[in-house]
Amino acid sequence: MRKPQDWGQCCPNPDCSHYTLMSRGNVSSIASYLTASGKRRIFKCSKCEQSFSETRDTVFFDLKTREEKVMMALKMILVKVDLAGISFVLGVKEETILEWLRRAAEKAREINEALMKELPITQVQLDEMWNFIGRKHAEEIDDYGEGRVESEDGRQWVWLSYAPECRLILSAYVGPRTYESALKLIEMTAQVVKGVPCFFSDGFSCYLTALIAVYHTIKTFKRTGKPGRPRKPILKPLKDLVYAQVVKVKNHGRLKEIQQRVLCGASRLKKLGLSISTSLIERLNLTFRHSLAPLVRKSYSFCKDREQMRRRVLLFQTFYNFARPHMSLRLPLSQKDQYRVGLIRHKWTDRSPAMAAGISDHVWSFRELLTIKFEKPVTKDYQSISG
Repeated sequence: MRKPQDWGQCCPNPDCSHYTLMSRGNVSSIASYLTASGKRRIFKCSKCEQSFSETRDTVFFDLKTREEKVMMALKMILVKVDLAGISFVLGVKEETILEWLRRAAEKAREINEALMKELPITQVQLDEMWNFIGRKHAEEIDDYGEGRVESEDGRQWVWLSYAPECRLILSAYVGPRTYESALKLIEMTAQVVKGVPCFFSDGFSCYLTALIAVYHTIKTFKRTGKPGRPRKPILKPLKDLVYAQVVKVKNHGRLKEIQQRVLCGASRLKKLGLSISTSLIERLNLTFRHSLAPLVRKSYSFCKDREQMRRRVLLFQTFYNFARPHMSLRLPLSQKDQYRVGLIRHKWTDRSPAMAAGISDHVWSFRELLTIKFEKPVTKDYQSISG
């Protein structure tokens, strides 16, 4: 008896009992049609009798532009080409490119929600990278000269959390250099990692408070029977929380010394035998600046809107994790598995950070990054990890 083929498609009908469910045998191919980008299939759900296109819920759905041109525009965004340059080369309006970027960012967010969860990460490096949106100085600033949380212009920092053991970008956020942004980064990181990893960062003072706000226990005090108000409960860091800082001491712009401070969990850090370092995330900052045009220093290609910057960062994060081989993660091939292509002898097998983290078994193609589909996860409101 012939079995139904698994097409990797899900029913897009919200009223269907198999809505967004994958590999249930309810989807079959009923027809095909030709487009400027090649042959495409039409599928039908046997439960609700609704038909849909192969490109439904992908970046290319209902686009008249060739897929190659859309992918070329998005690739150019990731290799430090500014919006005006992409528009000139491809002959496409800037507004159209921004719409493609919006679609790609939504697909990147869907990938992260489906795959980036319960990761067994041992250590996390935190850092923030300076940038600006619209203008270098915000119209409204706080006492420290930084833009306010609600401000869309001025100094906007790219906040990153990075797993050095598998070279995986855990989370990325664009916002001012404030406690609220640090807390947002820690919350996003806590949603994707399993347990309580060790955290390392620079000397920014707000990280410790943000970490305790997420990883804490609540200590209460008994009433003493004396007059006056009872003592309020306080937050205490979890016993497994480890946080250390790498502080660079400079004199007249020159590096004088590097200090290491363990602010929380010294005993566990010693037991794990981990070294305090932020060198890999500092190198990741350079990768970002060499990949996204708005992050280039002294350039006219800066973003005019914070949401556009967030979409670029989100797309690059997913591309870096799933579709970009990392040289430090490659594995040597055995002598019999080595092969030649022309004069080049291939001695290594490429691996992406997602492969090193165990959430993917291959390096994704760029088209796969824009078209892959998942069962939608059950969303839950974030709650602080407390003992």
